[in-house]
Amino acid sequence: MTITERIFFLIKERGLSQNAFGKAAGIASSTISDWKTKGHTPSADKIMDICRVLDVTPEQLLTGKDIDEDYIEPAIDYVAKKQDEELLVEIHSLKKEQVKRLKAYLKALRQLEELEDI
Repeated sequence: MTITERIFFLIKERGLSQNAFGKAAGIASSTISDWKTKGHTPSADKIMDICRVLDVTPEQLLTGKDIDEDYIEPAIDYVAKKQDEELLVEIHSLKKEQVKRLKAYLKALRQLEELEDI
């Protein structure tokens, strides 16, 4: 689905008329008509207003996440070094309480580093 298709899908799903949507978002009905008839897309400065009225995030509107039936979460592309893999194996072998403690240690370490930078 395109952004414009998502907008019209959500307008219908929310039970709004195009006129009511336009008024709530501060967008002229002629502009909304152009989206539908001329294939125009909303300008970037209107995205936040559109998202507010349709109660979606910009990510959802732009990517289709949680809207499109066929949405596929993009794969995270990163490279792990051997030492990263060793750390992950160690972390995954910890008990639940140990993981919580490790996270607390990491948070405290970051806070300590921030204080040292002052």
